[in-house]
Amino acid sequence: MKKMWKGLLAATLMAGMLAGCSGGSEGASGDKKGTVKIGGIFDLTGGTGDVGTPYAEGEKAFFESIAGEEINGYKLELIGDDYAYKIPEAQKLYQKLKSKDKVSAILGWGTGDTEALRQQVAADKLPFISASYSENLKNINESPYNFLAAASYSDQARSVLKWIKDNHTGGTPTVALIYNDTAFGKSPIEDAKNYAQENGIEIVDEQIVDLKTLDATSQLLNMEKKNPDYAIINQTWGATATILKDAKKLGLDTKFIGLNWATGEGLLPIAGDAAEGFIGVVTHAFPYEDLPGMEEIKKFVESKGEKLEDKNQKFIQGWVSAKIMVEGLKLAEDPTSGEGIRSGLEKISNLDLGGLAAPVTFSPDNHAGTNQIRLAEVKNGQFEVFTDYIGY
Repeated sequence: MKKMWKGLLAATLMAGMLAGCSGGSEGASGDKKGTVKIGGIFDLTGGTGDVGTPYAEGEKAFFESIAGEEINGYKLELIGDDYAYKIPEAQKLYQKLKSKDKVSAILGWGTGDTEALRQQVAADKLPFISASYSENLKNINESPYNFLAAASYSDQARSVLKWIKDNHTGGTPTVALIYNDTAFGKSPIEDAKNYAQENGIEIVDEQIVDLKTLDATSQLLNMEKKNPDYAIINQTWGATATILKDAKKLGLDTKFIGLNWATGEGLLPIAGDAAEGFIGVVTHAFPYEDLPGMEEIKKFVESKGEKLEDKNQKFIQGWVSAKIMVEGLKLAEDPTSGEGIRSGLEKISNLDLGGLAAPVTFSPDNHAGTNQIRLAEVKNGQFEVFTDYIGY
């Protein structure tokens, strides 16, 4: 069923791409100015496809929801494809989107590919909102066209460490870091270690676990020797589930806390009861939360004969990223050019997302939209949010 779903999504995205080749922002007959194309770089079948597929679906759904609208007189179209989490494929897709499809901005995905592309993005002046929340992308001199639509991985880790310090009892808290050997996995590690050292928290161990691992026993046995109070996980659902299940088998007492891609409903069926008590960083709302911003999503999915409860948090995350990009187009004096869209995004101030995510603010000298997160704990098979938006 999962393969069929991925195939259907890929076919839908490909159909949109083929349709887009006949459009463009060069104008049309009548009063319409034409079509502004936004590129999409998606992971549907690669190492992070477990979270990448619903995220891409959310982006696509948002654009479909506004298909009948005009933004500053222009229609909008999302043209995207799967790059299977391979940096060379992302570079090929980027060149196609830029040169053949003539996109004016891009919704990206992974840390490795986003960082590899950022110099080209800057040279080509293509605003780029990625699903990567790498701290490196905050450097506006090096990444003048990249925008972070959620708290960076480093900010997430700092906020988790602050929460640990504020809530731990019984001496100095000890923490292990578990991550994969990719740019994504390693992104917050040095910043987390520096923050811990500055704030009286002891990092006692680090373990590298592959994104697609089915056995983390050896790493957890090594970690057990240091007996950390907490372990911070930077993975997606699959590896996180393996870690939690193996930790349960080993009877570990360590409290596991995952950053945003480790968190979400997709973790629960594969981790089972091993997920109970797991704490996750929440950057975006769960579909079952009663929030003002959820109404427009519910209305759209029901118009498609679907149910909101069948969607997950990563769908909401993709929807929000697309929504922020379109808000930038609305504020742009020229929504057909990268420079115009960048200027529009930089006008976003305290954007109210109806509770779907923390309010976002950009400016000409700051493209990090927020550093705020919430925390949720798995109780009786469901994530329950237990903090307001917090920082460090």
